[in-house]
Amino acid sequence: MSKISKKRKFPSPFMSFEGYQSWSLPSGLVPDEASPEWLSKGDNAWELTATSFVGLQSVPGLVILYGSMVKKKWAVNSAFMALYAFAAVLLCWVLWAHQMSFGYYKNSPLVGKPVNSLSNVFLLGPTHVHSMLPNADYVFYQFAFAAITVILLAGSLLGRMNFYAWMIFVPLWLTFSYSVGAFTIWGYGFLQHKIIDYAGGYVIHLSSGVAGFTAAYRVGPRHSHDRQHFPPNNIIQILGGAGFLWLGWTGFNGGSPLSAGLVTSLAVINTHICTATSLLVWLALDMAVYKKSSVIGAVQGMITGLVCITPGAGLVDPWAAALMGVMSGSIPWYTMMNLHRKSAFFQSVDDTLGVFHTHAVAGVLGGLLSGLFAKPKLLNLMYGNDVYGPGLLHSRGHIHPGLKQMAYQFVGAVFIAAWNAVVTSIICLVISRIVNLRMDEEALEVGDDAVHGEEAYALWGDGERMPKPRRLRIPLICRRLMPTPV
Repeated sequence: MSKISKKRKFPSPFMSFEGYQSWSLPSGLVPDEASPEWLSKGDNAWELTATSFVGLQSVPGLVILYGSMVKKKWAVNSAFMALYAFAAVLLCWVLWAHQMSFGYYKNSPLVGKPVNSLSNVFLLGPTHVHSMLPNADYVFYQFAFAAITVILLAGSLLGRMNFYAWMIFVPLWLTFSYSVGAFTIWGYGFLQHKIIDYAGGYVIHLSSGVAGFTAAYRVGPRHSHDRQHFPPNNIIQILGGAGFLWLGWTGFNGGSPLSAGLVTSLAVINTHICTATSLLVWLALDMAVYKKSSVIGAVQGMITGLVCITPGAGLVDPWAAALMGVMSGSIPWYTMMNLHRKSAFFQSVDDTLGVFHTHAVAGVLGGLLSGLFAKPKLLNLMYGNDVYGPGLLHSRGHIHPGLKQMAYQFVGAVFIAAWNAVVTSIICLVISRIVNLRMDEEALEVGDDAVHGEEAYALWGDGERMPKPRRLRIPLICRRLMPTPV
């Protein structure tokens, strides 16, 4: 993500640490070897906090959400797919994927050079994006983005993917799919400075939605009984996991400017305005059509609102964020609750949690609406003068730049969708030559106990036999010696 540089201006005589002290700065702001001139302690503290928020969205957020939204027999497997992905992505990210996504590679339009990001010289140096942070912050923040993308993708595959296949899939997809999307839009690729994608509507949500849908097709459907009857095992925990997602999005969108400035504040309030609006619209549609106020429907509306505002969170006015919430609460609702049920194409693919609708559809919607509503002044605050836009609605007599930006938004969506569909298919075909993508029928019938040898709830009365109580056996000779009760 290219960010506008905001350099401090210090009096020229103070070129040494002693000079700063003579300028009577507060002791906590005086540069030293542990806190050099280019480092902002405030921005650094906020970015570490934002990164923690994003990490909590995955662990425990999506671990709880996935483990609760599925049938009881798949609770352990679903939660563990998320936990494994979080750990595996971290190692892959620091070993090669971060530099593939954000490193410079001469004349490469698609991906950076796969080298590690582990040296202290690199991690303790300033970021290449003109912020006042060390690379260590940026590497870990972008890891949290990459991890949640892979975990979101897993939502399409719950309840039937072979766990060994998933273990291979995660590093391959991160390397050949996610890294390309991040490099082309946020890094030095051919779409750099063309696509407005503030915090990942395309790079994260569209890619995970399309890749999940593609992988779901390749893996095949759940067991027929599971597909017909798949009740969530814990509604209250679903709300808990959803809460981690919602509040964690404060760091997701608030951390993207890499500073604690004006754009950060606007992005945070816009995120919550859009999300609340989307949830209420989805809920209203459920009540109007199905005469029920569905908790799971409200969670889906919450997610689509979070996704839709992501590409434009710090770049649009609050009224535009509210309007985006109306759109994200209604259009994905229609595709999921109406179009999906009537379309033979959608019915042929078993997308367990509807990730295509909540992330791909909402991500494209957010990207296009960002191209419509992005405000020139906010674009300049975030990226610098004349880098993007303006949004079509703010063209004001010069409609050509706005139409050009909308065209770029459309091209970006097509590229990300096509790349993920093709590459995910190739990855699945390669893995299928090594291990089965889908569990065998016996495991599909049994669930967690067959796959991991563990179950989520060790409760009696759920098919198990109660053990017979043990009685104290008194030897016969002792009983004869005991007095007979009168």
